[in-house]
Amino acid sequence: MNYRQLKVGVLGGGQLGRMMYEAIIKWDLDIHFMDQSKDFPVGKICPNFQIGDFSNYDDVYNFGLDKDIITIEIEAVNIEALKQLEKLGKKVHPSPDALKIINDKGLQKMFYESNQIPTSNFQIFKNESEILHAIEEGELKFPFVQKSRTGGYDGKGVAVIKNQNDLSKLLPTASIVEDLVPIKKEIGIIVAQNEAGQIATFDPVEMVFEQEANLVDFLFAPAAISKEMAAEAELISKLLISKLAICGLLAVELFITEDDKILVNEIAPRTHNSGHHTIEACVTSQFEQHIRGIMNMPLGETTLLHPAVMVNLLGSANVSGSVNYDGMDTCLEKNNVHLHFYGKSETKPFRKMGHATIIDDSLDRAKEKAKFVKENLKVTI
Repeated sequence: MNYRQLKVGVLGGGQLGRMMYEAIIKWDLDIHFMDQSKDFPVGKICPNFQIGDFSNYDDVYNFGLDKDIITIEIEAVNIEALKQLEKLGKKVHPSPDALKIINDKGLQKMFYESNQIPTSNFQIFKNESEILHAIEEGELKFPFVQKSRTGGYDGKGVAVIKNQNDLSKLLPTASIVEDLVPIKKEIGIIVAQNEAGQIATFDPVEMVFEQEANLVDFLFAPAAISKEMAAEAELISKLLISKLAICGLLAVELFITEDDKILVNEIAPRTHNSGHHTIEACVTSQFEQHIRGIMNMPLGETTLLHPAVMVNLLGSANVSGSVNYDGMDTCLEKNNVHLHFYGKSETKPFRKMGHATIIDDSLDRAKEKAKFVKENLKVTI
């Protein structure tokens, strides 16, 4: 197969697209990106960058007309345009049908329920008033988590309501409400599939969240869970990607409850923050694997070569402006500290500006170095 003859279009030009381009530039593929400004992370390094709005029907449709394969690095794209491109014979990965389910947390939860995929109990509400009424009628009890059905990302669109005093945090939008499950760990799995039906999973990772921004602070690979629990999580992930008929990557976020049950939290049909460590720590990176999946190449080996810790480099709180990275020299003095900056010109509070991956023969030593990086590398102005 001459993969160079296939023209690939990617909707989105952020850091995920940038790392995807960096991963497969070695193969000299004909890959193109679209987003609103060449100042975005991909636009700064990729010559095949087109300015457009991935949420706009005409922009997406026109961008896809001369492409053989269309994929995404962000979910909030115009699905109707993708449906029309699919009718014209274009390959769209993930499919518009899968995107429609995943983009709506209500449809997502109903999909889990209808396919016997374990997830927390939930209710669907049209607005804030319906939630308040359900509380008054005793149909909804504290504590619970409210999530906007659409538009949420990176901790946005989520409200944790523990008692009456938290009701001011309620989101005034169509949402789902889940039980606030007692959680022992949060883990993630990246799973991939190609058109031939080959499926491959990366080892589960453990995620620790920054509480104020509700973003991943540290990621530990491998996750400190039993082989049996890892196998169950991998089985669930394979079932999900198979049922959704997704080619490329599916990122699966799962809860491990206090009584050792595994519940699916959310999924994303693209490369994901929970897979950044794969660049240095695995035989194949998640970014290369996604391209392999959408182009129906043989999937790459997913073996974890070294224990690894990934730490997100976030914009400092209460700081906005032209970005500067303090402490880079100090961190690079440490062995096997790999820094990735995303090329964003402006920093904002808690904005993802980069990440660091630390590999070591010992996960504990990697954790020590990661804490050092967290304390000494500051994203500022």
